[in-house]
Amino acid sequence: MKRLMPYFFIGPALLALVALVVYPLLYGVYISFFKTNLANKWDFVGLKNYISVFSDGVFVKQLGVTLKFTAIVVLAHFIIGIFLAMLLNQSRPGITFFRTILVLPWLMPEVVIALIFKWIMNPLYGLLNYGMQLLGLSEGGVSWLGDTKYAFISVVLVCIWKGYPLVMVNALAALQSVSTDIYEAAKVDGANKIQTFFRIILPSIKPVLATTLILDTVWWFKHYTIVYLMTKGGPGSDTSIVSIEIYKQAFDYFNFGKAASMSVVVFFVCLIISKLYRRFLDNED
Repeated sequence: MKRLMPYFFIGPALLALVALVVYPLLYGVYISFFKTNLANKWDFVGLKNYISVFSDGVFVKQLGVTLKFTAIVVLAHFIIGIFLAMLLNQSRPGITFFRTILVLPWLMPEVVIALIFKWIMNPLYGLLNYGMQLLGLSEGGVSWLGDTKYAFISVVLVCIWKGYPLVMVNALAALQSVSTDIYEAAKVDGANKIQTFFRIILPSIKPVLATTLILDTVWWFKHYTIVYLMTKGGPGSDTSIVSIEIYKQAFDYFNFGKAASMSVVVFFVCLIISKLYRRFLDNED
């Protein structure tokens, strides 16, 4: 009986993992080989769904938009997050208050954030246009989410604001684990602030940043909620990331097989990105 006790403890978690992760993943791969409505139509088509995904060019273009979107958002997250973590890693009066305030965007639901910023950027009664008119920066209402010049960058800025606390919190936790003796030794050796940052601080918190980089990249590569609620992929296809196209294929056009094949491709892209990150960081070490 004692030999079985460990299995009793891990059993519930293992069953939940299989039911919520492994089974949906395998079922999605299975669907990708069929032309189906998930009810009474199951026509085996083999690799035709995968061929159609790459042959029409639309998915490849959206993959490029998604990579561009992810690269900008993640880069900004790390610049802002590490900078704020450095500022918050100090013993000053009121620093706990600022730590709490700056982490709030990550705690807010994505639906709420999307609807709030959609209202702020409304071309008719939005606060952004109203403020610009008061400052004399704009005479008429700018369609921030409906103009091809502004839609992509507007969505990117909202996603940057939403996601930077993840990097900030992880970087702050890593900084607080670094011994103060290292900083004092660097100061004695005559290192300036820039040298201390690149040669002492970053190498010390690199393992945490590497894990955060993978998580943040995968999260925003497959992101859906904010972009869909703000623009639904428009105007045209300027903000049409792959997750929105997968949704449309499944629930607008009822091409569940093609949507599943797109999801499998996205899974492997995320897997490749994480592997490349690991290989690059390991080689750098």
